[in-house]
Amino acid sequence: MLVSEPASGDVLKSAIGTESAEDAEVLVVAPALNSKIRFFASDPDPAIRRAEGVAEETAERLGDAGIDAAGDTGESDPLQAIEDALVTFDADEIVICTHHGAKRNWLEEGVVDDAKKRFEVPVRHFEFD
Repeated sequence: MLVSEPASGDVLKSAIGTESAEDAEVLVVAPALNSKIRFFASDPDPAIRRAEGVAEETAERLGDAGIDAAGDTGESDPLQAIEDALVTFDADEIVICTHHGAKRNWLEEGVVDDAKKRFEVPVRHFEFD
């Protein structure tokens, strides 16, 4: 499950179904998305801290909802974050959770279509508020 903002168990249940979510073993990956200014200034530390918090909070929320989950941070490039996670986590499916429209980070643009082209594992996209 790739997230850029904390997500709840309800988000995952809505994305894949309650039964599937409760039976799943989930690795939450939060890429260290950065602002354009910090990206070009090579200042990743705030983005990394934020990603750690997003991954931890999402894994806790999923756990509270009865879903077996662990959190991890990833590279600033969401596709690279997914690829790195797949090295150690044998995923049956990739679930990318994004915000509607303008709330997306600039690095998230096109990530769903690119992930579908890049990975053999099925990719599902779910937008939430």
